[in-house]
Amino acid sequence: MIRERSRLLKILCCALVSCGLPAIGAGLFAQEAVAEETEAAGAGDTLKTLTGLDSENLGVPLRALALVTVFGVVPSIVLLTTCFPRILVVLFFLRKALGTQDLPPNMLVFGLSFLLTGAVMFPTWQEIHQEAYVPLVETKEIDAETALQRAELPVKRFMLRHTLRDDLRLMLGVSVQGAGKPAFPSSAAGGPSVKKSESSVGQQLEELSFFTILPAFVLSELKTAFQLGFLLFLPFLLVDLVVSAVLVSMGMIMLPPTLVSLPLKILVFVLVDGWSLVVGQLLAGIQGG
Repeated sequence: MIRERSRLLKILCCALVSCGLPAIGAGLFAQEAVAEETEAAGAGDTLKTLTGLDSENLGVPLRALALVTVFGVVPSIVLLTTCFPRILVVLFFLRKALGTQDLPPNMLVFGLSFLLTGAVMFPTWQEIHQEAYVPLVETKEIDAETALQRAELPVKRFMLRHTLRDDLRLMLGVSVQGAGKPAFPSSAAGGPSVKKSESSVGQQLEELSFFTILPAFVLSELKTAFQLGFLLFLPFLLVDLVVSAVLVSMGMIMLPPTLVSLPLKILVFVLVDGWSLVVGQLLAGIQGG
């Protein structure tokens, strides 16, 4: 039985390694070694006899799985808290509007998006470094939990500054729906309490859960990026329409319009210094809030 289990573990390890999970594969190989030693010794408790796993090392593959999951998910969450989604979507819209297929390539678009994101997020990251990293690592004045709370506050402020009210209201309603509480204060509240809530609305928003603000921020960024993409499409769509009308009037129906409009669109884009114009207005809109 243990030999058949060892064979299954080998097959599973090969599949995991081919999927890019070498850490889990290594953990399962370690389990297989424990099983073989148990079979050779011919002794052990019931757990080793039935499963071939050592109870003391049972958490190793689980820890490896958690580590791989964290390494795969955390970078995505960190990027979602920045302006990276908006910049990336707008640049892809620009490439689609130009009709240049894979030019510029994806690697170049991603790299430019990373650089622009770093330029925009540098003040926020600098504040996190001064308020959370330095007291935690260098001066050791605070613990990890306090450092996490301090690092969370600048990120919340940035996200709230670029989050639309409708999206925030939507996610706030979803987050409190299960609790059975109203998403917003009742309109029957008295005058003094309303004035107090209006004066401290910024502080109340910062006290919202991080995972309530984050999806609302991502929805707002996607909505803004699609609006900018629509505006980018308009001038290039006009060029396509003019070229198509000219070709039809000349009787050149068999000539694909994109064959003529593509060089014209690239020429117009270069003449107006399109890259500097698009990137400058994009960054100005993000930094301006």
